[in-house]
Amino acid sequence: MEQKPKQQPPSVPFGSNAVRLSPREWLVAALIIALTLVLLPMVWPTLELVHVNPDYRVPYSLGNDYWHVQRFVRRVATQNRILVVGDSVVWGHYVAHDQTLSHHLGDIAHQPRFANAGVDGSHPAALAGLIAHYGRAIRGKHVLVHCNLLWLSSHKHDLTTTKEFSFNHPQLVPQFSPPIACYRETLANRMGIVAARYAPFLSWADHLRIAYFGSNSLSTWAVDHPYRCPIRQITLKLPPPSEPPSPRPVAKPWAERGMRQFAASWVDLDASFQWWSFRRTIRILRQRGNQVFVLVGPFNEHMLKPDSLKAYRKLKGQVAAWLRDQDIPHYVPDPLPSALYADASHPLAEGYKLLAQRLYAHDAFAQFDVRPTNKGANAR
Repeated sequence: MEQKPKQQPPSVPFGSNAVRLSPREWLVAALIIALTLVLLPMVWPTLELVHVNPDYRVPYSLGNDYWHVQRFVRRVATQNRILVVGDSVVWGHYVAHDQTLSHHLGDIAHQPRFANAGVDGSHPAALAGLIAHYGRAIRGKHVLVHCNLLWLSSHKHDLTTTKEFSFNHPQLVPQFSPPIACYRETLANRMGIVAARYAPFLSWADHLRIAYFGSNSLSTWAVDHPYRCPIRQITLKLPPPSEPPSPRPVAKPWAERGMRQFAASWVDLDASFQWWSFRRTIRILRQRGNQVFVLVGPFNEHMLKPDSLKAYRKLKGQVAAWLRDQDIPHYVPDPLPSALYADASHPLAEGYKLLAQRLYAHDAFAQFDVRPTNKGANAR
């Protein structure tokens, strides 16, 4: 019996796609996507308005939102203001946004010339990364840098312990070199963190996640809110600078809070990663043509036991000696009265006021300070 020839399946070029693009169309699509990725972060500030008043500080819930921090720094860098950078001591963890060091310095000057560029929890390694990658607009400015030696009070704080633990702002520390033994992260995540430093779209997308989705990924948020539209979640309204930390701290003297004296295990400067990071911050700022002034402390020496206090004062002296050798104007204040501290390093509102008065009376700061050229410039 003669066999019937087998029928060949119809030829379908490029598979079963309903829409097929030519090479030219692929090029056009790629250009549209590229323009979208570039332009969206650029035009977003015109949609999401932020009123940066004289006492503005980065809202607490946006402390990990480095796109927003960069946006704020760019804004104040265009003004004739001194940027005050540092950790939660500068940010003002126990006080309102109008009770911080920068506020009281402005009050003494009768001009809002001091911008609070502190970020809560930014230890020196994080601060160096913040300045290097998200503070590029700080060029040719006057910058007051806070040096908090609390970060050298143990190998854990110093990030030189080998035991893994969770610390603040891991996205800002070096991802590859120098290695940090206590920091464990996958290679893919490290590469993503580095990419976000140079791709504004990635850091902007992170901004949306932090500002509008409670720092959750879109998929996690959608599971928790299955009947809500994610587009409506983007309200274009950011938290105010008056937003307190969560949980709200108890703004009372450390002794009234039941805190006791302790013995810190101070890390030697030569072996300290945080001290290396602080010097890196100073180097970056000076390389960018900034005039730098360093405020060392005020650490709550009343909380230290005698032997630990002796070691701290030696460490403080070594830091001051390095600043003198580098010809960096600085101020190492005496400790504030004990009742003006909330804990080991944070002053209360009256403590910030007294610190500002002492700082403004210091000769080196008077030479560093910059008065506005116009009498009415930058008035409150």
